[in-house]
Amino acid sequence: MPNLQWSEALVLGLPMMDDTHREFVELLAQAENAADDALAGQWRTLVEHTDEHFSREDRWMLDTRFSSTNCHSVQHKVVLQVMREGLQMAGAGDFMSLRHMAKELALWFPQHAQTMDAALALHLRGIGYDPVTGVMSMPQALPKDTIQGCGSLSCSPGRPALEPSA
Repeated sequence: MPNLQWSEALVLGLPMMDDTHREFVELLAQAENAADDALAGQWRTLVEHTDEHFSREDRWMLDTRFSSTNCHSVQHKVVLQVMREGLQMAGAGDFMSLRHMAKELALWFPQHAQTMDAALALHLRGIGYDPVTGVMSMPQALPKDTIQGCGSLSCSPGRPALEPSA
């Protein structure tokens, strides 16, 4: 049984993001359940999906005045780098480390989705951003200044989370 299963707790109300997250959870489960001889291939598929997933979210942040150097994007880069290192481990036959990595991803992902991705989804809905077309129906709701940190109070001292600047 996988360490992470899709649940309503992971739904953020942005269909494209939710679909991508559901796919991530499914691919992670496939990697966790893979036999050693199939693990590297399953992991590669997960890494490729995650690269596209993170790149898409990073583009949404850039398009909507989230800082390109915010902690959300930085976390994407770090996690993806570790996942790529997992591919090297698999290539060297170190499947135990890769399986441990999968367990850690299963612990990390819900927190990431329920905090950083939830803040991004709230921001995107607040400006009427359509992730499919890139069109903003309420550009006047964009914050005047670039959102620093991840948009949460803990990352943006002195500024309410996701509140547009006056």
